[in-house]
Amino acid sequence: MARLDTFLRLVVEQQASDLHFHAGNPPIVRHDGDLIRLPFRSLSEAETRRFLLEIMTDEQRKEWEESQDLDFIYVLEGAGRFRSNAFVQNHGPGGVFRVIPDRLPTVDELMLPPQVRKLIRLNNGLVLVTGPTGAGKTTTLAAMVNEINLHQQRHVITIEDPVEFVHTPINSVITQRQVGQHTESFAAALRSALREAPDVLVVGEMRDLETVQLALQAAETGVLVFATLHTNNAPKSIDRIIDVIPETSREQVRGVLSVLLRGVLAQHLCKRASGEGRIAAIEILSQNWAVSNMIRENKVYMLDAYLQSAVPEETGCQSLDRAILQYIREGLVTLEDGLKVANYPEQIRELASDFVGEE
Repeated sequence: MARLDTFLRLVVEQQASDLHFHAGNPPIVRHDGDLIRLPFRSLSEAETRRFLLEIMTDEQRKEWEESQDLDFIYVLEGAGRFRSNAFVQNHGPGGVFRVIPDRLPTVDELMLPPQVRKLIRLNNGLVLVTGPTGAGKTTTLAAMVNEINLHQQRHVITIEDPVEFVHTPINSVITQRQVGQHTESFAAALRSALREAPDVLVVGEMRDLETVQLALQAAETGVLVFATLHTNNAPKSIDRIIDVIPETSREQVRGVLSVLLRGVLAQHLCKRASGEGRIAAIEILSQNWAVSNMIRENKVYMLDAYLQSAVPEETGCQSLDRAILQYIREGLVTLEDGLKVANYPEQIRELASDFVGEE
C-alpha cells in the first residue's frame, strides 16, 4: 500500500473534499470549505516527492519530471477516486487530491433550481455552468448528465480533463473522453465529436479560441452543448467568451450568442447552517427577449442590474443574492455565511433583517 493512501482514506472517512500535500507544510484537508492542518510533521521535499511518485505509473512519473505539472485520476480500492494534480512550488513538490464521490449526484439531491430541468430538456443551444474553482461545477454537470441518462434517449459525449464522474449508460449512450489520454485537446475532441452524431456535448472547459468556436459551431448544428467557465457571474461569462474572439468577429459572435445561449448557471458554495456539507447558491440567466437583446446590442454591462430586479417566475432569471436570501429565509444558510459570497452583502443584510437577527 502506498503511504499516501493512509491520508487519502482519512479524507474520505472524515467526509472532507480535498487533501493538500505540500513540501514545507503538514498535510492539510479541506472540510466544508475550511482548511484543517493534520497533526503531522511538516513534509520535507524528499519525502513529499517519494509519497507522490509512489502512486504514479511510470508514464505519469516521466510526464511529471518533464513538465513539473500533472493532472491524473488516482483510484484507491475501498476508498474511491481522486482528481489529482502534482506540481512543483517554492518549497518543493506538492499535490492536491479532490475526492470524487462513488455515487452520481442527482438534481434533487443538489437542490438545483427548477430552471435546470428545463435546460436539460432542450434540444440544442449553449448552456454555461460557471463559478470559481471548487464551486461544484463538475458535480452540477454530472447531475445534469445523470438526469439525461435516467430519463432521455440521447447520445452524450463528454470531453474532460480528467474524467471525474463515470456514467454507466441507462437510457442514453454515454461516451466519455479524457484530454491527454483519449484525445490530444478539447478542440481536437470537439472536431471529432461533430462527426459522431452527438445529441449532447459536455465540454469540461472552454479554454481557448478554437474550443469556443467549435462549441458554438456544435450548438449551431443542433447539438445541446454544456460547457464550464471559471467566472464568478453570468455577465462575466458572456464577456469572457466575447473577449476570446478577435475584435473583427465580435459583432457576429454577439449575434450568434444572442440566439444560441440558452442559459448561464453561475454558482457559489455556501456552508449549510446545519454544519453538514455545503449547498450551491446559483445565479441563473435564462434566454428571453430582453437578455438576447442586451447581448446582441453589446449591452452585457446591463445584465447585472437586470438580474437584480428579475422575478424568476416571470423571466426565468435569478440573481445570486436572491438565491442566497431564500436559503437564509429557509434556514439552510446562516446570514454570516451568505454574506461571504453575496454580490451585494449590505442589501442582503438589510433584506434579511425582517426575518433573522443580526449574527
